[in-house]
Amino acid sequence: MNILITGGSGFIGQALVASLKSHHLTIVTRNKRKTSKRLGNGHEYIDSLQGLTHLNGFDLVINLAGEPIIAKRWSDKQKHEICHSRWDITAKITALIQDSKTPPSCFISASAVGFYGDHGDEMVDEHTPPKNEFSHQVCSTWEGLAIQAQSDKTRVCVLRTGIVLGQHGGALKKMVMPFHLGLGGPIGNGEQGMSWIHLDDLIKLIHFMIKNPAVHGIFNATSPNPVSNKAFSQALGQAVNRPANLTMPTWALNILFGEMAQLMTQGQYVLPKRALEAGFNFKYGQLEQALKDIYPD
Repeated sequence: MNILITGGSGFIGQALVASLKSHHLTIVTRNKRKTSKRLGNGHEYIDSLQGLTHLNGFDLVINLAGEPIIAKRWSDKQKHEICHSRWDITAKITALIQDSKTPPSCFISASAVGFYGDHGDEMVDEHTPPKNEFSHQVCSTWEGLAIQAQSDKTRVCVLRTGIVLGQHGGALKKMVMPFHLGLGGPIGNGEQGMSWIHLDDLIKLIHFMIKNPAVHGIFNATSPNPVSNKAFSQALGQAVNRPANLTMPTWALNILFGEMAQLMTQGQYVLPKRALEAGFNFKYGQLEQALKDIYPD
């Protein structure tokens, strides 16, 4: 297949590119030299979509691009970057698909479980009404721009991704650091939901979508077994053989991170209802199983 990928140099993107190396990949990146060193010279690299007028010839588009949502404190400027780093490239891809005579047959676009906002201890699925918070506003517009590409020639799949667990990067790399220092533990009361997925299962789910032409629409990319922040902290501490007894108070996070602290003090228990109904099987359904694979020792 001829595949166009945005966000290929990120944590998820690197694993995805490796899994698709037998195909012809065109990777959009702002730094072609750096990304080619990271991903290899066997792919085509372009620094922008601006020179394209259509996507004729591409079989598939996978859109993972976006400024990391927890990279910096949420100033107005950073919020603008979080939004438009997702919205603008997604809008451009949709426009290119619509302007194609022979468009890609499938467009897979990322989103996040932040779409739902804070739901306390409620279990949510793809049909649960969202709370109107900043994370929802980001994801709702992001998804809407992608879905506009849906037609009788192009099916659109949107992945509402949870916390992606894997080696050598992602959220887990930052989360485990306090544990190695003996400072790990739950955040606040620890009851907020943490919806997670092993990186291998996320890549497997993307391949499942590629291979199944009947699959389209919104999918939660999360394990069937979300856990509380407290349970996650205990499991991570056991996995790295470190204590998980210290509690990070909510007020301290609010001072340190401002509005962005909501991502750590609030959460969702998200179920992958549509993926399961479509016949997808998770390899790592339990958190302890996933962490044991990542930290085998």
